[in-house]
Amino acid sequence: MASLSSLSITFDCLDVETQSLFWAELLGAEIDSGANDYVASIGGVHNTESSTPGMLFLKVDERTEGKNPLHIDLDDPHYPADVDRAVSLGAQKLGSFDEYGIEWTTLKDPEGNLFDIGRRKLD
Repeated sequence: MASLSSLSITFDCLDVETQSLFWAELLGAEIDSGANDYVASIGGVHNTESSTPGMLFLKVDERTEGKNPLHIDLDDPHYPADVDRAVSLGAQKLGSFDEYGIEWTTLKDPEGNLFDIGRRKLD
């Protein structure tokens, strides 16, 4: 029996404010109270009452370069509408793909974290 009860997606950040504001704007969410230069969250951290993961932003002095071992996939029923919005908020578009019955665009957030926006292809 699993004892895990919540999930948070954690970002190491050079600039906690920029990262948390970017993701809050993109998701139409609010930054949780208590945010500061070292830590911020969206959707609560260790929130056992939510069925969706919280997002945690932690200050680091330097980033470890390389491929992200984890990235976020965002479902956009009106794809690609939110791709343009993400770019206007500071994301960088890397490429668009259409495979396996799914269409998506891969982007980088302002600090280079990869994420995808897409949807299942319409029949």
